Amino acid sequence: MKRSRTRLLTLAALLVLGLLAQRAGLDPAALGLTAGDRVPAASDASTAHAEATRRIERAFAARESGFMITLEGRVAKTLADDRDGSRHQRFLLELESGRTLLVAHNIDLAERIPLARDDRVRLRGQYEWNERGGVIHWTHHDPDGRHEGGWIESGGRRTE
Repeated sequence: MKRSRTRLLTLAALLVLGLLAQRAGLDPAALGLTAGDRVPAASDASTAHAEATRRIERAFAARESGFMITLEGRVAKTLADDRDGSRHQRFLLELESGRTLLVAHNIDLAERIPLARDDRVRLRGQYEWNERGGVIHWTHHDPDGRHEGGWIESGGRRTE
């Protein structure tokens, strides 16, 4: 948790420095920022967001499953926890396309996320096709280190 907060603060500071350099007409490299330090421009983020939404639409049409993806959307509805087996916090995420996905966030492996209807959420998880739109899971770390971990960001906080 402390590492995530530090990483978020570092990214915020880099963003501010990059914006200040840009406004002053300076090359961000003049401030010692390297390409790996730079935060993507808003247009890059919106392009990535649109491509991720299109990727989900293609996967739904092809009944494809099993890939990790980073998405943004709004909480359309919070649902009761799934308590069968591992406990999962559940909510419906509405994408820009209007498609809704069930998000199943394992609260035995990660913290519960305070969410309400219409909250903006950014997440990384594994997509699994179903006839209702799909499910996103693996929105947490893998304690065994065998699966790529995911995360959920809401309210300026990332939970892994």
